[in-house]
Amino acid sequence: MTGPSACYDLNGRVLGIHAENPGLLRIFDRMLGSLRVAETAGPNFRLRIGETEPLDETPNGSLVFDGEIPDDGFCRMIQDGGTIHLIFPARQTASINGQEGWAEIRTRPGVQAPWTPSMLVLDSALDAGGQHMLHTAGLTLPGNEAVVLIHAPSGTGKTTTSLALATQGFGLCSDDAMILDAASGSVVAWGLPRAVKIHQKTAQMIPQVAPCLGPDWDRNGEQPIALERLSEIVRVDNAAARPVAALLHLARSADSQSRLVPMARTDAMVALAMDNVRTGMTGLLPLQKRRLETIAKLVSSVPTFRLEVGARPADSASLIGEALASRD
Repeated sequence: MTGPSACYDLNGRVLGIHAENPGLLRIFDRMLGSLRVAETAGPNFRLRIGETEPLDETPNGSLVFDGEIPDDGFCRMIQDGGTIHLIFPARQTASINGQEGWAEIRTRPGVQAPWTPSMLVLDSALDAGGQHMLHTAGLTLPGNEAVVLIHAPSGTGKTTTSLALATQGFGLCSDDAMILDAASGSVVAWGLPRAVKIHQKTAQMIPQVAPCLGPDWDRNGEQPIALERLSEIVRVDNAAARPVAALLHLARSADSQSRLVPMARTDAMVALAMDNVRTGMTGLLPLQKRRLETIAKLVSSVPTFRLEVGARPADSASLIGEALASRD
């Protein structure tokens, strides 16, 4: 296969990609551009991307998923030994083998590529190195390299709370996707360096972000802000792995007052697992089992809290600082 290549450093593990043309690399550069490193002859995980007409939509194996994926449409997932196949009919196919460290994505020319296969490739490349992506925000504490993780289902206010904390001296690692590494025993985390999507309601609650915003909003009332632009008004930390100081489960306050209360570890684990671990027709896939094990290590090793955010999200900053200071 001729065409461009790129390598990305995933906290010491290198993802190498070879594509038929520059456009096929675009989705990974949007996600991982700041992690790009010099090409190496021996990446830890290899991905090949190309265009094919027609697609091979009938691989061997057992059906483990058959249904709709939000924003990406209909998909089938087939497991054949250590290989997982994703089929988006007439659009794209992907084959991934995490044990052997390779993946291949084939796209039908001229169609809009779905997002899911690229994310599953990234998940597999991380998993091969004992790392797992979680749907959480992450912020470093003021004057401290340790990071707090903030979990909540989409729409609960992770971005608003994260930006509010960043205006109070916390450092933003990610507002939505953190990578956990528990392979060495202690749990560390680093943020996936991608643009922050700011909703109009967030802009109203955090007026400090106004200089970063343009006049145009998408159909969801959002606009993406590059981390470079955001770093002009708040601290944006790099993708270095840092120790985890606490896990916070975010909820909306019933009385407009912010509060931070201890949360049972079992409750924290259930909440985090429900939002991050997926089951198929045959139960948990091996990658999902390992993700669940990593979540268990996280919850057992750090304090867990419920953060109820009220009308002034910035009030959460002092609550977090006081709670963690009392545990030193």
